[in-house]
Amino acid sequence: MREARASDAPTIRRAKPADAGAVADVFLASFHATYTFSLAHDDDEVMGWIASHLVPDLETWVAELDDRIVAFLALGDAGIDQLYVHPDAQGRGIGNRLVQLAKQRRPGGLELYTFQVNTRARRFYERHGFIVAAMGDGSGNEEGGPDLLYRWVPASRA
Repeated sequence: MREARASDAPTIRRAKPADAGAVADVFLASFHATYTFSLAHDDDEVMGWIASHLVPDLETWVAELDDRIVAFLALGDAGIDQLYVHPDAQGRGIGNRLVQLAKQRRPGGLELYTFQVNTRARRFYERHGFIVAAMGDGSGNEEGGPDLLYRWVPASRA
């Protein structure tokens, strides 16, 4: 295990429109490193969606290391819409920080979807107190991959 340094602590801030390209790079790198199936949209369409919807319409946060965006969190009304950490930045606690931020921003509870094949994400969310609320057959997402709906309910509401 490598020793943590002060420079390893990310800066977390709200995303700006100018961040859309870097957010798209994180999304695409993480998705392609994680899944063997293809996205329903090509890279240019993903970039357009991030620039026209994700960053301006959702509560989107970015994590920076050494002036480079390495992760992002997009919150919708019900919870985590997207959370991705660039493969080069995984294992540094950045995802943990973003989940804690999501819990602070949505203290009444959170929902999120992940694909069933993503065992690493499943373990990650379960460590953070999320439980499987429903299993999908893939008909509810554009990629057609079986998914899971996770929920986190704070102890005060459980």
